[in-house]
Amino acid sequence: MRFTSFTAALALLLTGVTALDKPLNIEVTTPVECSRKTKSGDKVDVHYRGTLESDGSEFDASYNRGQPLSFHVGKGQVIKGWDQGLLDMCPGEKRTLTVQPEYGYGSRAMGPIPANSVLIFETELVSIAGVAKEGVSKEL
Repeated sequence: MRFTSFTAALALLLTGVTALDKPLNIEVTTPVECSRKTKSGDKVDVHYRGTLESDGSEFDASYNRGQPLSFHVGKGQVIKGWDQGLLDMCPGEKRTLTVQPEYGYGSRAMGPIPANSVLIFETELVSIAGVAKEGVSKEL
């Protein structure tokens, strides 16, 4: 009995360690239901705010420009954290993406972003090109 409890506790502990080591963490902050979610190759419009995990400083935000960023998701036009973190998303949905360096800019500095930085992005899918917005927000 003790061995079973110990084994279960160890399994839970190892699961927690693995979750912390993921290169990408996705937190859905405003869930939305829809019949057509983003898939690789879709042209999307995304509003975002990017901050450094280290000190919380903002390095970029489309909201400040009043214009979402347009790109084809899953095609390498943006960092890997976005290419993967914005898939299966409904228009109107909001997510916070925590991106480790290997899914961000890695060991190279990029403008105000130091090398090996963990990045936090508040993202909002504004639209998927050619898909009518029909999602309904859900309360968390």
